[in-house]
Amino acid sequence: MSEAFATVDVISAKRDRNELSNAQIDWVVDAYTRGVVAEEQMSALAMAILLNGMNRREISRWTDAMIRSGERLDFSRLTRPTVDKHSTGGVGDKITLPLAPLVAACGAAVPQLSGRGLGHTGGTLDKLESIPGWRAALSNEEMFKVLADVGAVICAAGSGLAPADRRLYALRDVTATVEAIPLIASSIMSKKIAEGTGALVLDVKVGSGAFMKDLDKARELATTMVALGVDAGVRTRAVLTAMDQPLGRTAGNALEVRESLEVLAGGGPADVVELTLVLAREMLELAGLSGIDPADALADGRAMDVWRRMIAAQGGDPDATLPVARHNEVVRAEHAGVVTNVAAMPIGVAAWRLGAGRARKEEAVSAGAGVEILVGVGDVVQPGDPLLRLHADDETRFESALQEAIGAVSIGHASQVVVGPLVLDRIGS
Repeated sequence: MSEAFATVDVISAKRDRNELSNAQIDWVVDAYTRGVVAEEQMSALAMAILLNGMNRREISRWTDAMIRSGERLDFSRLTRPTVDKHSTGGVGDKITLPLAPLVAACGAAVPQLSGRGLGHTGGTLDKLESIPGWRAALSNEEMFKVLADVGAVICAAGSGLAPADRRLYALRDVTATVEAIPLIASSIMSKKIAEGTGALVLDVKVGSGAFMKDLDKARELATTMVALGVDAGVRTRAVLTAMDQPLGRTAGNALEVRESLEVLAGGGPADVVELTLVLAREMLELAGLSGIDPADALADGRAMDVWRRMIAAQGGDPDATLPVARHNEVVRAEHAGVVTNVAAMPIGVAAWRLGAGRARKEEAVSAGAGVEILVGVGDVVQPGDPLLRLHADDETRFESALQEAIGAVSIGHASQVVVGPLVLDRIGS
């Protein structure tokens, strides 16, 4: 069949800082999905987009074209309002695990389509797969059934959702175009809109342990994504949250599940509880359930009840013993003082090197591997006090992990301790 456009003309238009027409965008996304636009041509276009940007109309149309490359789920049969959360990823970011059952316990339906970890950020599915029997891959009908019966489901996105994005995501990773905000925003939002949720809260991480290091850039990304959601008829709000330090006291798979269970049992680290409740309140408000206090559902056990039913509905055993790594090693303080910082990035990289993460998508992860953080900012330590406990199934992994872990905890004077807010900004009505 003859093609509506020549690929090189679309590339040169964006190279020369011109707007792409709706017809050009529709065609290039479809043609790339069909294999008509070659990888090197899409690489050139992605770089032109990174360098020259897109306006709101272009990004909205690009996102819509990616949605139309696949299926769009429909949860209108559900009796509950649907609301979802997406995080841009960080170290120790286990919030989805307690959050989805908590919001479901308050009356919403939470279709949480999640991903796997790559590099220093952990994947929600990897964490849950440390639970014996639990499975991430559900058919659309299975997902709907769990949502209808339980109120929350956490599973892998099906191959039918935004297939154009799957190809482009892999390409961006190897062509230094991951940072293009129009492509980040359209990648995230095409999948979330295609998922069929009625409302969406975005947790955009900012800081040294996050993908977005700069607050202004993070705000630009959040604003762009909120606009895409609004344009698509999805009630959308973004919360910018700090990621200079890990969330909670663990980075790993089974380690983070244990910590999430502590939160669901009414305990857990203060920052994990705080962010879980912040996001739950935002989600419930967008879902039209703002009169309900999610803190009550944590305290009285309702959220834990939903968690147990959700895990069982996906084949998991909520009473099973979680995996424990075969070996561990402790990092100790070299001198006395006060903990002034626990740096997120080296903790995340150490957990990755211990086996909790992967460098390539096809790699397996170790369920028990990771890092326990044994101190918090402001704690007083003496020489020899334990700071971190590293867990690995393979002892040979400790050497490279220790290169990152040693120095992750800074020890100084009490006057140097600065504890900033967890929530930095909110965007959207």
